[in-house]
Amino acid sequence: MVPKAMQWPVGMPGSATAVVDAEGVVVGWTQAAERLAGYPAAEAVGQPAADMLCAAGDAAKASAFAKRCRARCGWSGLAAVRHRDGGTLDLSLQVSPLSGQYGRDHWLISATDTAAVSPGAANGSVLESLIRAPIGISVRDLELRCTWVNDAMELHDGIPREKRLHRRLTETAPGAESEAAEEVLRQVLNSGRPALDVFQGGPPAFRRRTHAYSTSVFRLEDADGHALGVYAMCVDVTDRERARERLAILNEVSTRIGSTLDVMRTGQELADLTVPLLADFVTVDLTDSVPLGEEPLARLAPLGDRIPVFRRAGLASIRQGEPEARWERGEAVFVPPVSPFTHVLSSGKSFVGPVQDTSPGLWCDQHPAGVEKIHEYGTHSCMVVPIRARDEVLGVAVFIRTENPVPFEEDDLLLAEELVTLAALSLDNARRYARERSAALTLQRDLLPQRLNGGDAVEVASRYLPADMHGGVGGDWFDVIQLSGARVALVVGDVVGHGINAAATMGRLRTAVQTLAAMDLPPDELLARLNDLPARCTEEDADAKGPTTAVMGAFTRRCTIARAGHPPPAIIAPDGHVTFPDLPAGTPLGLGLGPFAFEAVELELHEGSVLAFYTDGLIETRDEDIDAGMHRLSTVLVQPCLPLEDLCTAVVDTLSSPAPSDDVTLLLARTRTLSPSQVASWDLPADPAVVSRARSMAVRQLTEWGLQDLATTTELIVSELVTNAILHATGPISLRLVRHQLLTCEVSDTSSSLPRLCHARTTDEGGRGIFIATQSSARLGTRYTTDGKIVWAEQELTRAN
Repeated sequence: MVPKAMQWPVGMPGSATAVVDAEGVVVGWTQAAERLAGYPAAEAVGQPAADMLCAAGDAAKASAFAKRCRARCGWSGLAAVRHRDGGTLDLSLQVSPLSGQYGRDHWLISATDTAAVSPGAANGSVLESLIRAPIGISVRDLELRCTWVNDAMELHDGIPREKRLHRRLTETAPGAESEAAEEVLRQVLNSGRPALDVFQGGPPAFRRRTHAYSTSVFRLEDADGHALGVYAMCVDVTDRERARERLAILNEVSTRIGSTLDVMRTGQELADLTVPLLADFVTVDLTDSVPLGEEPLARLAPLGDRIPVFRRAGLASIRQGEPEARWERGEAVFVPPVSPFTHVLSSGKSFVGPVQDTSPGLWCDQHPAGVEKIHEYGTHSCMVVPIRARDEVLGVAVFIRTENPVPFEEDDLLLAEELVTLAALSLDNARRYARERSAALTLQRDLLPQRLNGGDAVEVASRYLPADMHGGVGGDWFDVIQLSGARVALVVGDVVGHGINAAATMGRLRTAVQTLAAMDLPPDELLARLNDLPARCTEEDADAKGPTTAVMGAFTRRCTIARAGHPPPAIIAPDGHVTFPDLPAGTPLGLGLGPFAFEAVELELHEGSVLAFYTDGLIETRDEDIDAGMHRLSTVLVQPCLPLEDLCTAVVDTLSSPAPSDDVTLLLARTRTLSPSQVASWDLPADPAVVSRARSMAVRQLTEWGLQDLATTTELIVSELVTNAILHATGPISLRLVRHQLLTCEVSDTSSSLPRLCHARTTDEGGRGIFIATQSSARLGTRYTTDGKIVWAEQELTRAN
């Protein structure tokens, strides 16, 4: 019995079919097999196929043939078998494995008498059955002459059958490629090893431009394994090659596009990468949703009947100078209100024009200059692809073909959309970065001092170079804070990191420093108080170095300095000698080491000395350690007579790179000293009777300074402050008037208790002194000294002296 799975003939049309089991016994026999071999089914079934079909003495060959079939899981080729009448049949055999019931293996044998059709060794009905196959097939003999070919091969390479038959490949299409291909055919014929996927298409003269083909070559053998020729199969692999090419392009583009966060550069990269790869002329135009240009498009007036919709970010052409373009990079692009460009912008869907139509009545009527460009440069096909990100259209990319005669197809659009998607991701990142950068710049611009004023204590100049030169947002900061008594606080700090987080942390630290400085705290105590704010100022964002804080007095020439992990300042004497004072280093803020982590040192400076405060970005680079950087700095600072602005420039010019790897901050301060004539002081006994004398001395001094307009308020301030000191303090009392940019009145005593602002009731006889002094002055405060305190009040000068 033939297994149920084998009862249907599986061979090719017109061929004889038989089925044998694993022992080679015939278990299935068709009528075609009976007509071919002469054995009826009743006689053939149950007989060993080798005994029935092989000539006497060929049993060993039959056994070897069976083993070869099992090893190869099948076989095809030419073989000679015995007819029932004793004659010999030249057959084309195909042996294929089958699986029967109960796991028993069977073999399907299809046979065609080649002699019945033609005497050719490889030409037969088994091959003619492939005449309509979509795969191109050709057969060549031992001399590599074509003996058979199907119709599909001509469709693949364009060579007619009559020109190919009985000729070698080099005779059909002479050339280097044909010679190389024939060498591959010969190697397969000699070695028996197939050559897979070796050719892409046919000879250049016949290769179809829009299709790609893959050819594989196999050797034809007889039952003994002797070579009879070769046959080649040519397969259309256009889809595979296009997918592979598209993947390769996308891989390359993904590494080359969006290399920076610059919108203009990203747009130009997209244009450059697609010309001439995909198009002959490409433009990338963006809307105002992407920051580009200084003037928003909505504020630009229409140009005739065209409106400003885009701004050009990318432009590329196969022609030198992009003559097809009407707008250059950075310029506003004006288009008709109704056009493919505005339609793509509003719908978010791509537009493909395989044929550029400029017929009357279309949108081109509103764009005559554009039509003129189309005709001048032969534009015949275009694509307009939206640049989308986060469900928002950022612009359009326009692809145009002029020299390339092939119109755009769906595959081209698919590739263009994938390329534009990659660019859109980069543009969106750039847009988000630009927004953050703008916010950080605004924040930093508002937080850093806009004008430096050292008052009468110092002349100041500064430089700030962020590591992010394009973004301009770093973590370094500095400040110059005017204090009471013609003194000034100089601060330089460094927040680790860049961007809006660093700028925000810097702003909070600067605000805290200004608040603490307004309390007239000495530098070491200010740093200790600042160190108590890590949760709000450092732990949320990044570590904070510094700041270095110095307080300089205009008439004492004494400078008190403390630092928190910052490099020491440089002091340049008037003779040009540069020193880096040995100051306690302190620790960076936020380490929680307590108030004793900071120590202040008081230095006495000559008039005209220069203090240089800086961050580590100025003295430490990738190629230079701190010691070398400090030496480089000191060699430039030996010019104290230079204007401070020029000295700042000279210092910055020593940097090895205009784009430093870390933020660079430099603050220079040249000391000034008040003239003795600008200061008047008196020691007063703690006697209430001295109050009137203090008022008289103050008024007399104001008259000498020409400040009579301030006499009345100054009398009131002096009276209240001196009276308060006599009543509530102990020890000697001193009164000092300082005329600088302001008029400062200072009363010192030996008490450490601070005066309090009281709101006296109408029935109270006292408690109004500090309130009256506060109301009469522009600013009033208290600062501690080593032997007590000073209560001071400032007034604006009414006229210059």
